[in-house]
Amino acid sequence: MGPSEPERESGGRGEDLGAPGGGIGGPRGGHEGLGGQIEGSGGRTWGSWGSLTATLPPVPPQGEVCSAITSKYSEFLPSARSAEELVSQVDGLSGSIELLRAGIEEQVQRDLNVAVAEFTELKQQLERDTLVLSILKKLQEFDTAIKEYNTALLEKKYVVAAQQLEKARSSLKMLESRKGFELKILKALGTELTVQTQNMLYHLGEEWQKLAVWKLPPTKESSSLESVMHSELHLCTLPSKEEEIASQPVASVLQAFAVLGELRTKLKIFGQLLLKYILKPLISYPSLQPFTEELSDVVILRFKCEEPNLDHSSPVEVFDKIKLILEVLHKYLLNVPVEQCVEDKKECRVTLAELLGDMIWEELSDCLIQNCLVNSIPTNSSKLEQYIEVIKSTEEFEKALKNMQFLKGDTTDLLKYARNVNSHFANKKCQDVIVAARNLMTSEIHNTVKITPDSCVALPKLPDPGSGDHLKMQKTSKQLPKEMVNLENETKLSQYTFSLPTCRISSSVEKLMELAYQTLLEATASTDQCCIQLFYSVRNIFQLFYDVVPTYHKENLQKLPQLAAIHHNNCMYIAHHLLTMGHQFRYRLTNILCDGAATFVDLVPGFRRLGMECFLAQMRVQKGEILERLSSARNFSNMDDEENYSAANKAIRQVLHQLKRLGKVWQDVLPVNVYCKAMGTLLNTALSEIVTRIAALEDISAEDADRLYSLCRIMVEEGPQVFTPLPEEDKNKKYQEEVPVYVQKWMTFKELMIILQANLQEIVDQWADGKGPLAAEFSPAEVKSLIRALFQNTERRAAALAKIK
Repeated sequence: MGPSEPERESGGRGEDLGAPGGGIGGPRGGHEGLGGQIEGSGGRTWGSWGSLTATLPPVPPQGEVCSAITSKYSEFLPSARSAEELVSQVDGLSGSIELLRAGIEEQVQRDLNVAVAEFTELKQQLERDTLVLSILKKLQEFDTAIKEYNTALLEKKYVVAAQQLEKARSSLKMLESRKGFELKILKALGTELTVQTQNMLYHLGEEWQKLAVWKLPPTKESSSLESVMHSELHLCTLPSKEEEIASQPVASVLQAFAVLGELRTKLKIFGQLLLKYILKPLISYPSLQPFTEELSDVVILRFKCEEPNLDHSSPVEVFDKIKLILEVLHKYLLNVPVEQCVEDKKECRVTLAELLGDMIWEELSDCLIQNCLVNSIPTNSSKLEQYIEVIKSTEEFEKALKNMQFLKGDTTDLLKYARNVNSHFANKKCQDVIVAARNLMTSEIHNTVKITPDSCVALPKLPDPGSGDHLKMQKTSKQLPKEMVNLENETKLSQYTFSLPTCRISSSVEKLMELAYQTLLEATASTDQCCIQLFYSVRNIFQLFYDVVPTYHKENLQKLPQLAAIHHNNCMYIAHHLLTMGHQFRYRLTNILCDGAATFVDLVPGFRRLGMECFLAQMRVQKGEILERLSSARNFSNMDDEENYSAANKAIRQVLHQLKRLGKVWQDVLPVNVYCKAMGTLLNTALSEIVTRIAALEDISAEDADRLYSLCRIMVEEGPQVFTPLPEEDKNKKYQEEVPVYVQKWMTFKELMIILQANLQEIVDQWADGKGPLAAEFSPAEVKSLIRALFQNTERRAAALAKIK
């Protein structure tokens, strides 16, 4: 049957009002629509519909519309109620599911915790058991290693024994590293291991002493040649075939030492003995010759003494001696492979010779350089070419050591030093020059030689320059026409114009200048670098002189006038040569120095100042002594008193004695012109002081005037006698007659003597209205003061005073 009309209408409305799952018309269609609604919205739509039905008000009948709505409502209400029941069922089912899930989770968690706890306990138990098992295993390994060690030691299988000891030591270290298992037995095991190690080292030491036996001198000092002669080294002989070496005790002993880490200690001791008692003495003593004595089971190394040809051994001889020693050691002791991989944990095999070489080569190389190669450096550039033989022998020496595996790598410091001979020659030459110069500077100054204008330093003969401006000028002058007028002045300077005047200088200074010239000559034949070093060494000589001599001889220069004069001459002599020294060598030195650097002119003012300051300081000392002596003359007053006259006479005599003594001391030392100026200055000081004191007197009696005149006459008569610059007396008269030239107050002093003996008229005549000789020496005030002191106050004195103006 088909549906009624109202059903079709309600069904259609259900499709319009329903959810996406379908319409709500009819029970079936309504349920399907609600089911779709549940799936799409998770069940929340049913609740909303339930609340909707609960709140809908009753609809009053209003015609057909109202009847239709009522019909639809009545049809929808059962479906909504069914949905509400379904929702309540679903809620109940959801609660049951939650309860079931909570129960399951609680049970599972409880079971899981129990399982984890059991697993952890089992794991810890397993770890403890594993640790105990490993400890027991290490203890077993330790015990096995000790047993095998004892067996190997009895059989003298030292390498195996040493390896077993190392295994035991490794096991013990592993046991000691286990924290939480501090077994008391470990201490006992450590003690046992130490005892066995020392026992092993004792046996190895005994074997080593059989291989290399030292017989040393009884005295501890090995520095003397006699004690070195008693040194011997006995080596146990070994077969020469390499394949037999490993079976010999020496290989076993040395490899066992290497395994135990004691090989370097033993070799270091052996190396130090080898250096001290064999190698270093061979380098230091040229007379020592090594030789070997071969017996059935031992080879003996000892020395014999021969007469040396030189003070120092040549490098070639020293290298041959050392090679002989090392070849013997290599043949009978050191050509043994040592398993270094045991110590360094690397796959490598080295010989005992290489280990020993690493330990002693640096010290041996330094000794060869300092005590052999240094002494072989030439002292003259002409011998540098011969040094090639030393360089070749050094190369061969190092090559031989490398073949014996004493050396490894590239060139060593020894060969570098030998190849760098030019630099070492320059350094040594410079050092020797400075040392020689300083020795000359610190020698006695008073040992002198006489220098004359004809004398000169033994200058080196320099070759003629290949080219130069002066040669071009000479060639040009030769081409001038004969009719050209010679414009050269006919009056020529003396050949001695620029010569140093005759004087005495220290013989050490003359040698110093010769040393400087010879060093510069050496520089001209040297390499550029050496030339520069030698040139500046010569400059350093003079700078050293400037600093050393005034300091070293300070006390003598201050106290002894003769030494001060000699030092003055020394400085002037050096300055004189410095003026031209650079020019003489300018074009013979390296190009770097030819551009103006090769000069010594800048040192000239300093040396002149040094000489003058020293001599002027001595002059001040002498002036002070003269003034001090004249101060005891009681101002030359009251000469009628015998005591005053005696004191003044004594002072005059002392001054003259001092001047005569200086004249003798400086005689034939200072140049004549310097001598005369110096003596004139000192005599002038005495005369000036006497004039000043007499002119200052306020009252001079006739008797005082006579006695003052007699004192002044002593000075005038004996003063010129102090001028004795030359040893020949007859040649000194010339200079004694020229006293007024050197003594500024000489004429003043003579005018004073005239005043002391003249009357008023004579004094006025000497004045001659300010144009006479008296006016040239004294001022009007001084003359008036003397007149007032000498003459009484009379009209004649007043008239005379009036004319002095």
